[in-house]
Amino acid sequence: MKPSLQVRLSQHLALTPQLQQSIRLLQLSTLELQQEIEQMLEQNPFLEPDEDATSAYESSIERGSVDRVAERDDHEGAEEGPAEMRAEEFGTTERDDWENGTEREDFDGISETPGSGSGSGLDADGDEIDGQERRAGVSSLQDHLRAQLAGMRLSPDDAAAMHVLIESLDGDGYLADTLDDIAERLAEMLDIGSADGRDELLTRLQCALKWLQSLEPAGVGARTLPECLVIQLRLRPKTAARQMAIRISEQHLEVLARRDIRRLAALTGADDALLREAQALIVSCEPKPGRPFSNAEANIVVPDVIVMRSGRGLKVALNPDVMPRLRINDLYAQAVRGQRNGSGAGLSSRLQEARWFMKNIQQRFDTILRVSKAIVERQKSFFTHGAIAMKPLVLREIADELGLHESTISRVTTAKYMATPNGTFELKYFFGSSLNTEAGGAASSTAVRALIQQFVAAEDANKPLSDSQLSDMLGEQGITVARRTVAKYREALKIAPASLRRTM
Repeated sequence: MKPSLQVRLSQHLALTPQLQQSIRLLQLSTLELQQEIEQMLEQNPFLEPDEDATSAYESSIERGSVDRVAERDDHEGAEEGPAEMRAEEFGTTERDDWENGTEREDFDGISETPGSGSGSGLDADGDEIDGQERRAGVSSLQDHLRAQLAGMRLSPDDAAAMHVLIESLDGDGYLADTLDDIAERLAEMLDIGSADGRDELLTRLQCALKWLQSLEPAGVGARTLPECLVIQLRLRPKTAARQMAIRISEQHLEVLARRDIRRLAALTGADDALLREAQALIVSCEPKPGRPFSNAEANIVVPDVIVMRSGRGLKVALNPDVMPRLRINDLYAQAVRGQRNGSGAGLSSRLQEARWFMKNIQQRFDTILRVSKAIVERQKSFFTHGAIAMKPLVLREIADELGLHESTISRVTTAKYMATPNGTFELKYFFGSSLNTEAGGAASSTAVRALIQQFVAAEDANKPLSDSQLSDMLGEQGITVARRTVAKYREALKIAPASLRRTM
């Protein structure tokens, strides 16, 4: 076959570097965007922060950021929907099983905490608290323990052993590694090869562990959940209930978590009254001593969009705190423009890169704002009546309305948050599949989950509702939901099964 030349006409989509950057910036979270901006500021000399004044591109965003998107109905003063609740997460570890099986206070396996916080960071007077002040107000567990260690009269070797154990604690306040493993690592670091030297090191760590477990918070330095509970129980007044609680914690904690009162009575020989007193003591203990010292700053969600009430309507605005203030360095830009020859070609490309970066950031916020407005318009009832009034909504509906691709909506709604009068939620929260109703309409899966939460919150602790009963109750509301679907929603809500929600 003789070689030949052919002309062929075809179309294809070319992802330019600018388009690739725009797509990547769109899917970044707020924290990741800040890191990306810091990296760009280090690499591109034409880009600099504008801390003294609002940049031109930011002003263009703010001018179009606020808009009345919905008129409220006559229920403007209606009571807000109930705050979401979430149950303690079920896990495979003994510590998690105990928490779910012996929930604190009401012992019903449901933790009645809001589904999401406002993220406002306000003090008692309603004034905003600076992020550095929040960080300064909460010390880490290690800092708290080292402060107590400073007041102990220990030898330098014992103090060093204490420091090693303190650094080995996990976020819950438990000793993450065994003493043998810690001693083995220290022996290698200190080049201790003899068996006597290693045994002496292990003995010193064992003594340091006893001192560590005597510090506050009670239970810190425990290696297992039973040990953590026993440490706390030994600090209580010596009573028959305390002795029974220690025995149950050491030997029958799994039986207590299953709420098998008959089995527990048979194993311990105690009557119901004593078992209930022992149970109350165990429930009053803290299964995770390090929890109060967890990094509160890491759990703060900074919203990208803020929804505010305005008269009988709602206003949607971008959060100015997450919008970077950037500008082009005029001195460098003028120097590049003044070069007539080709020597400034490389610098011109960096200048164009900085301009494209600012433009893509602006486009990112514009897209987030457009999608947020469309969501608020579709879910107006949520802001009046809460989650039970959520309507079915899928990504394609918003994509078709805004003329965007469905994948773009998915990127916008991932790791982006909206602060509302009902709390702060990820944008994906407002999307949910539809379920058929007897009236021929559709109910949102989010609203169904909210109803399940309400039913469980109002149930009799002595006779918790099974999945079948929850399915029947939803049917009475005109919503057809199978039992297995109820079980799936219940597990997604971190709600324990009926057997683990029953009061002993």
